[in-house]
Amino acid sequence: MAFELPALPYATDALEPHIDKMTMEIHHGKHHQAYVDNLNKALAGSEGENKKIEDLLASISKYPPAVRNNGGGYYNHTLYWSVMSPNGGSKPSGELSSAIDQAFGSFEEFKRKFAEAGTTRFGSGWAWLTVDSTGNLQISSTPNQDNPLMDIAEVKGTPLLGMDVWEHAYYLKYQNKRPDYITAFWNVVNWDAVADRHMKGKK
Repeated sequence: MAFELPALPYATDALEPHIDKMTMEIHHGKHHQAYVDNLNKALAGSEGENKKIEDLLASISKYPPAVRNNGGGYYNHTLYWSVMSPNGGSKPSGELSSAIDQAFGSFEEFKRKFAEAGTTRFGSGWAWLTVDSTGNLQISSTPNQDNPLMDIAEVKGTPLLGMDVWEHAYYLKYQNKRPDYITAFWNVVNWDAVADRHMKGKK
């Protein structure tokens, strides 16, 4: 089964003014599509061709770099689109809110630490909120298109929230001001989607 580019769950201009239409068009239609195409090419004829993406990533050390880079790119971007919304912002509630308070002290402290993970990631990469195998929340960052599902990740877990800090995610609007993009990102976070991932990730 070949991987396919997932449709965006909203229009390309729906996250304006925080994430601009042109960035969304290029990021989804060009960058994400390239990861999909190159992943299918890298897996063609191999035993990994019919595996689910999560299973591929869990044993990514057994695969060549093309599978690691493009498999991560495919998964990471699919998650990224799903945890943003034009009706985003506000704060988490319920169990997720309680878990964040327990793990980080407060929502504001969580935001500070998550933003720091994205700001201090050298070069290209991602910031993550994950739930680990014991049910605890963790903040981490990964280089390039790596993610916490990979067996090579320093901090392993199920991703709940992922923020892309590659320059292609923000450069057209924010140029080299990554912290400004990170500040704007909070306005589009879909906390309902993150909470749903949290419920499933704890099981």
